[in-house]
Amino acid sequence: MKNRKILMAHGAGGRLTGELISQTFLPALNNQHLATLSDAAVLPELPPGRPAMSTDAFVVDPPVFPGGDIGHLSVCGTVNDLAMGGAAPLWLTWALILEEGTDMDLVERCTASAAAAAKEAGVAIVAGDTKVVAKGSGDKIFAITAGLGVVPPGRDIGDHRIRPGDAIIASGPLGDHGAVIMAVRHQLESETLQSDGAPVNHLVEKLYAAEVEIHSLHDPTRGGLKSVANEVAGRSESRQVLTESMIPIRPEVSAVCEVLGLDPLGLACEGRFLAWVRSDHADRAVAALRQHPSGREAAVIGRVEPGVTGAAPVLLETSTGATRPLDLLSGTDLPRIC
Repeated sequence: MKNRKILMAHGAGGRLTGELISQTFLPALNNQHLATLSDAAVLPELPPGRPAMSTDAFVVDPPVFPGGDIGHLSVCGTVNDLAMGGAAPLWLTWALILEEGTDMDLVERCTASAAAAAKEAGVAIVAGDTKVVAKGSGDKIFAITAGLGVVPPGRDIGDHRIRPGDAIIASGPLGDHGAVIMAVRHQLESETLQSDGAPVNHLVEKLYAAEVEIHSLHDPTRGGLKSVANEVAGRSESRQVLTESMIPIRPEVSAVCEVLGLDPLGLACEGRFLAWVRSDHADRAVAALRQHPSGREAAVIGRVEPGVTGAAPVLLETSTGATRPLDLLSGTDLPRIC
């Protein structure tokens, strides 16, 4: 019976390495740039605009979870980082670090998922690498990515453009991914809770097509809404005011948080984004997002106010009518979430 485990020889550059490439990676990821198996992918000229690059590493535990796996997550995460810069993602590189003894089924599943995510996003994985570490030196499978895209002419977004009065919009319910990972780790079963992992570049383009004046975009991954709001407040020298009753959070996420003592506003998303837009464009932005399946629950969740020296940079208007500050996470209660 053919071996179905990763061996050290799979990373040694010999026959098993060739079989791994030809039997697993190429059939799933094949495209004209990858098929040459050159030391570097030679790509066509970039479209007009400014190049945008991103790099990321993924160590999520467990590597397979309801709604996704590390392969799907790694492609979505890199595509989304480019989209948050206003870029149209074009090409990705994808490298795996595999632990000796890892099931080949897991590698094949994650490769197929990465290919599916790339197809959904409309990007190509044009280069890759595989390394194998001794048993006990890793944890099954890690992924490292880089992405290249282009910001079309005329686009300029970033926290430097955020102004008092801007509306803050969430593209969908928050906290799903973080809740899923923590629920799996603590063996909390749910038939409906799944990771929100998805490429959001097509959803972002809905805003541009609707001629929404976008000032900044961020995907609330590690640290969730709470961390992003604090970081944005600092960079834009503003105060972020969020309205609790307007923030979309699924009941299943709230239930996991209640059991584990977590704050849903601090949980990671992997298929949502936050948009800071001109206030009189907010309704148009929400309507545009809701035309896309991933944006059907988009909502305005807050506003930007002038910064106040010595005051909390992020405030939450609670459902009881009070306000409370939202501080950055002080610990690492959610390790290896992505």
